[in-house]
Amino acid sequence: MLLRPNRAGRHLLNPVSAASFQIEVPDLVLARARRGDARALETIYRAFERPAYTLALRIVGDVESAREVTHDAMLRLIERIGQFRGDSPFWGWLRQIVVNEALMRLRRERGAVFEDIDDGDEPPGDGPPPWMLADAARLERALNDLPPLTRSVLWLYHVEEYTHQEIAEMTGKSVSFSKSQVARGSSRLRRLLDRQEKEAAPWLAATI
Repeated sequence: MLLRPNRAGRHLLNPVSAASFQIEVPDLVLARARRGDARALETIYRAFERPAYTLALRIVGDVESAREVTHDAMLRLIERIGQFRGDSPFWGWLRQIVVNEALMRLRRERGAVFEDIDDGDEPPGDGPPPWMLADAARLERALNDLPPLTRSVLWLYHVEEYTHQEIAEMTGKSVSFSKSQVARGSSRLRRLLDRQEKEAAPWLAATI
């Protein structure tokens, strides 16, 4: 299954490629971690290492950079966990740290990362979401072919379920910019997947 609707009716990108951050941490573990208890911090690290890496990889698009983002985010966790007041879920607080670290990495490594994707005035279309019928491997390749910011915005919106307002604040752009990235990025993703399918067609025909 490559598609799942959320409560807001969005069609989310392939959940097989996403590692959920929605992990509940016992209050006792959090309390110990805030006091600097090494075992509690290790428990949190082990619980969130995989989802943190997966999210970082989706944003920065590079394995080594994603590892470094995960490492830096966990350092920020240790430094700032005393600031966590419990007003929101802990997983959401930590996820925001990972997103911020990943976006900062993109800014440092790719100075032109926040350029707009310009496909003219082509509308996104009325068809099904472009990832609905794609297998995981094709979707992975198509996502990697998108501009970094476009891939990041699509992932943050469709999988992590951030709002356009939240994405605008994180990227330093406008709400309309976030919306255009989702619309144009979806169109670009659809074309990339269509091209993959056409390129694969002669090979598939030859094997039948």
